[in-house]
Amino acid sequence: MRPGLNGSEEYYDDKGVDMEDHIVRATAAEGYVRAFAAVTTNLVQEAHTIHDSSGVATVALGRTLTAAAMMARMLKNDKDVMTVQIRGDGPLGLIVVVSDAFSNVRGYVHNPKVYLPLNSAGKFDVAAAVGRNGYLNVIRDMGLREPYIGYVDLVSGEIGQDLAYYFAHSEQVPTVVAVGVLVNPDESVAAAGGYIIQLMPGADKEIIEYLEEKVLLSDSITYMLSNGMDASDVLESLLGEKGLSITDRLPCRYQCTCGRDRMERNLISLGAEEIEKMADEQHGAELQCHFCNARYHFTEEELRALIG
Repeated sequence: MRPGLNGSEEYYDDKGVDMEDHIVRATAAEGYVRAFAAVTTNLVQEAHTIHDSSGVATVALGRTLTAAAMMARMLKNDKDVMTVQIRGDGPLGLIVVVSDAFSNVRGYVHNPKVYLPLNSAGKFDVAAAVGRNGYLNVIRDMGLREPYIGYVDLVSGEIGQDLAYYFAHSEQVPTVVAVGVLVNPDESVAAAGGYIIQLMPGADKEIIEYLEEKVLLSDSITYMLSNGMDASDVLESLLGEKGLSITDRLPCRYQCTCGRDRMERNLISLGAEEIEKMADEQHGAELQCHFCNARYHFTEEELRALIG
């Protein structure tokens, strides 16, 4: 199979399509194909608002948020947590996205204010912003002694192709990944979403060739969404001829889990010596959440109380 495709991004003259974020799960070809599709416009817009990100940073982070929201629906247990990290040698730096099993996602990019020229196709140059040299890893915390960590080198910096490569080489599952974000001239999000299609063991050559041709000839994910298609419509356009069966429609959203208690635990993890140094020298501390930018202030007295 092809390693994966990405929805194309471009400036868009409308304000997008008003649709609730959602994910659908489906099977096709008598169970030899499983598929996920998502509309994530609102959650990607929320990430853009929180981080005040540039267009190319919004596209890169939005692609990763979208993929993680769909991948989270592959988790087996309600308490599982998944983290996707992408670090290339481009100016964006590290991208981190975390999701629980219910596709409540949160994420950030190290440098959200990257501005680059458009690429030769007139699109945001995500590959240059991310960098083509680096790594992608997926960490699944399933409540065991050690989390599962899958690691691959970047193959393009386009994120969708890199995730498809991850599935093929780390999990040995032939996969197509398409993720896209369409951005308005004011850098707000017009449309965002994606799909993941995987071949199950035993899939024959005919279904492989069908998928390769269908994906190659299909419109970009952002074009489909900006023309009013929802996640079910997207999969119907790709797999409707192969006995597509939608199994469920699920919510997804941007949700941070930070709080004062969590920040206290972060401080405690620094150790008594470091906390005492902060109390003596800074007479307090202010911590900021990477995912939602909320700030938490601790007085000198509160710091000393943490030492106990």
